[in-house]
Amino acid sequence: MIIVITRPDFFEGEAAKIAQLLQSGRANLVHIRKPRASQSEVEQLLFSIPTELYSRLVLHDHHSLAIKYGLRGVHLNSRNPEPPAGWSGAVSISCHTLSELSECRRKPYAYMSLSPIFDSISKRGYYSTFTPDVIAAAHEVGLIDERVMALGGITFDKITEVKEMGFGGAMILGDAWR
Repeated sequence: MIIVITRPDFFEGEAAKIAQLLQSGRANLVHIRKPRASQSEVEQLLFSIPTELYSRLVLHDHHSLAIKYGLRGVHLNSRNPEPPAGWSGAVSISCHTLSELSECRRKPYAYMSLSPIFDSISKRGYYSTFTPDVIAAAHEVGLIDERVMALGGITFDKITEVKEMGFGGAMILGDAWR
């Protein structure tokens, strides 16, 4: 699975780029992550995306919009640690350590991200904390599997590599918007 995460800022042509990523097959899902945006700003972005793509969109903020528009899922974070009341769609979460990942695996998340696998492209000074041996050992014991997405420094040309490491796919931010 290939998941693209939006830039935190809005930019001209963003909705068209999201649609193009999904319609071309370059991304299976798009996570809309706009931590400083108002609900109405996120809603405006949604209005600009074809409704037939809503089943492939996940929100990091303003989760009530996921219910209102029948989106694919919500992503939990420190700003939004619980899904909205009445939510029955997919729920995902980010993990930054293997112990955190182990804890998250006990819950029914559709998928989890683990980061940073490689040095970040979009966050300066955010370096990989996992050696290849640590990743291999985590995969061997079943900690990393098809429900875990690699995040951090992922480019489209590294997707095969992360799948070979045992991840179910990759989440891409920086490389998708260059």
